Amino acid sequence: MISKVSTVGLWGLDGYPVTVECYSERGMPEIDIIGLPDAGVKEAIDRISAVSSFLSIPFCKGKTTINLAPADKKKTGSTYDLAILMSVLAQSVLSEVDLSEKCFVGELSLTGELRPCEGALCMAIAAKNAGMKELFLPKSNSKEASVVEGIKVFGISDLPELIHHLKGDAALSPVVFSRENAYRRSSCAVDMKDIRGQDIAKRALEIAAAGGHNILLIGPPGSGKTMLSKALAGILPDMTFEEMIETTKIYSVSGLLKEGEELITRRPFRSPHHTMSSVGLAGGGKIPMPGEITLSHNGVLFLDELPEFDKRSLEILRQPLEDKCITITRVSGKVTFPSDFMLVCSMNPCPCGYYGSTQKECTCSHSTVVKYLSRISGPLLDRIDIQIEVPAVSFDELSAHKENKAESSDTIRARVCSARQAAAQRNGRYGASSNGSLNGVLTKEICRFSESAGVILEQAFSKLSLSARAYDRILRVARTIADLEQSEIIEQDHILEAIQLRSLDKKYFN
Repeated sequence: MISKVSTVGLWGLDGYPVTVECYSERGMPEIDIIGLPDAGVKEAIDRISAVSSFLSIPFCKGKTTINLAPADKKKTGSTYDLAILMSVLAQSVLSEVDLSEKCFVGELSLTGELRPCEGALCMAIAAKNAGMKELFLPKSNSKEASVVEGIKVFGISDLPELIHHLKGDAALSPVVFSRENAYRRSSCAVDMKDIRGQDIAKRALEIAAAGGHNILLIGPPGSGKTMLSKALAGILPDMTFEEMIETTKIYSVSGLLKEGEELITRRPFRSPHHTMSSVGLAGGGKIPMPGEITLSHNGVLFLDELPEFDKRSLEILRQPLEDKCITITRVSGKVTFPSDFMLVCSMNPCPCGYYGSTQKECTCSHSTVVKYLSRISGPLLDRIDIQIEVPAVSFDELSAHKENKAESSDTIRARVCSARQAAAQRNGRYGASSNGSLNGVLTKEICRFSESAGVILEQAFSKLSLSARAYDRILRVARTIADLEQSEIIEQDHILEAIQLRSLDKKYFN
């Protein structure tokens, strides 16, 4: 006798349909799982056997073969438990129940309870695409999976609850997702109005947020570089629903979603420590998993103390910054993860932190400073659109408690959203959502400038010995500044400000 049940497997961020085929025949009681299962899948035999015994459910008595199709894909993890048991029960207690167009996902405890699984959203999308009408999975993952439209999602606490529902004894209600709740916005921990002074740095962050540009902050210790970087999160525009889905898939597969959380509604802000390995930053493992680069997708990757990071790790950033994705190849296969993020970096100008400072004397030798700065390669620096100096805050700025006229994050964010909308309308037909994501060809097509602006750009190219990539990035930043000023053409002032926002590569990195 053969029975079939549907489930879903995971590879990277993508799910794929798996058919669990159960064949029973007379013979000595024995269960064998085939179809390239790993050790975690094979252990399902002992778990489902214990569950059946504990709940006094009739189990297979003869020789039973379980096939996981397609048999040429490696099956990993314990989420196949429920589907394997359902394929066995389809020949006994559920023999009269139609299990077609139903998908089962979840790990079983020895008492029949369903444990939370990772990647529920990805599996729900795959189940829907495979034509499934109903999805049964652990209750703690049901809200996350209910985001997917076109498939009924049922949250299951234990096996008896599922059996009663399928037999019609106690019907369960599908989990309903409310899109309105997904657009709630939480306040940012750091507001721009709470940061004293640093008007130039705030302006640079506004431009970076408006165009999705990478930015580097250089300054002495205590100048507010970290605080400014964290405040950036409060001026970024809200994610679209599609971006929420993309981000949630990444966090779901990584096991970083909080219990009961439906969607990631706020742009990610990742701040890995400088001791992190290149694998932790880029992702990897025997079964490739997302790293910090991918966890920052649709958000911000903040690297504090940039020169302290391993040079190999920093060079890994070069390809994702250009291609907006990162490909990881292992013996088990190849996975491509999305990595469209804003890179925000901060650093001291030297090991002691006071090179070029007027307030405290630098104790580093010239060779020490050169060696320290050389940890950041020219190609990586070229990919950072904005490079600004963050000087130490004066006493007068810190003590000015009254008449604080600094703009709030909400005010700045309104201008950022307006500039982003203008860029999206102009760039949308080219497939680029922001100015920071323009390639070389689109930069020449979109970033049109006046004659006077062209003269300034030509002079800067010669005097600063700019690379072709730096030339393009100045144009993109100038285009963003023009969007903030609601100008259709890049003017001279826009070019001048854009040049000033990346002149530090000549002051420090010469």
